[in-house]
Amino acid sequence: MRVLSVVGARPQFVKLAPIDAAFRRAGIEHVIVHTGQHYDPMLSDVFFSDLGISAPDVHLGVGSGSHGRQTGAMLAAMDEVIETHGPDWVLVYGDTNSTLAGALSAVKLHRPVAHLEAGLRSFNRAMPEEINRVLTDHAADLLLAPTQTAAEHLGAEGLDGRTVVVGDVMTDVLMQVRDEVAGAPGPITAEMGLEAGGYSLATIHRAENTDDPDRLRAVLESLAALDHPVVLLAHPRLVAKCAEHGLDLSDAGSLRLRSPLAYPGLIASAMEARGVVTDSGGLQKEAFLLRVPCTTVRPQTEWVETVELGWNALVEPGPVLAEAASRPRPAEPPAERAHPYGDGRAAERVAQVLAERLG
Repeated sequence: MRVLSVVGARPQFVKLAPIDAAFRRAGIEHVIVHTGQHYDPMLSDVFFSDLGISAPDVHLGVGSGSHGRQTGAMLAAMDEVIETHGPDWVLVYGDTNSTLAGALSAVKLHRPVAHLEAGLRSFNRAMPEEINRVLTDHAADLLLAPTQTAAEHLGAEGLDGRTVVVGDVMTDVLMQVRDEVAGAPGPITAEMGLEAGGYSLATIHRAENTDDPDRLRAVLESLAALDHPVVLLAHPRLVAKCAEHGLDLSDAGSLRLRSPLAYPGLIASAMEARGVVTDSGGLQKEAFLLRVPCTTVRPQTEWVETVELGWNALVEPGPVLAEAASRPRPAEPPAERAHPYGDGRAAERVAQVLAERLG
């Protein structure tokens, strides 16, 4: 069996790591296509080396651009890739433009499509990620849901016949990396002179927080006004948008800037943080799995379990953000709800389901 994976952004590389390892163990031929959606080495190449992922077989080098231009460039290149490799499955990951382009190209070429992390919904159609998710789910032949909640969303849309709950593959890799970095100082405490438990770790990059200059200014000012240090990992999109809007992205008040971290460094730094402030989907869940309080600068989240169990607060910029980011540590989830994202063996189930469904 030959599976062609389409990836292009940091969260997808993390999801790819356990999948690639599981495919090798199962003897599945794995073709990896890197679209180049994230082209900064700290958000791209370093993940392959740090997480032991096989080198990409194809690199499209698409780079940045508007949603339409970026997705169109990927589509234009993907047809030839799929026709050349003739996969039994095209596997797409998450909710990026790479996800949608890979799914559309494959389904139009009559190649079976499987969507990993299917069924997540924020129910906010202003988010480009939500559009990518919904369109990909309805185009795909097999929907690999990370949680029962995601499966219920798919069932409500008439897609339960294509749905299998496999668990969350990011849980697989996070558990592995967590154990590898445990006990060693993370890069924030080692390099910036901050004490473990004394700082918040922040990432801001989504369009809804960066495209509007007034909102982006409010987010940065809120972070600078916190009552403890906040280390903001400066994503390339954030840097570009601040330059476009004429905003000064520099240390101010409680705000401390740092370049993005490789995944093991990110996990080590999150483990040592008093809290996380983010608009990332993946980091919300990683914080929950590490039992680090998270403050999410968005009105909705796909990972509703993190909010229901008290470990994630959805906020707007301003005083409510500062209050949430300084809140005390919540109580541990009850035992029956402590592991909504699986047992760390989701990738093995993905390999098994793809083989069974192909037969």
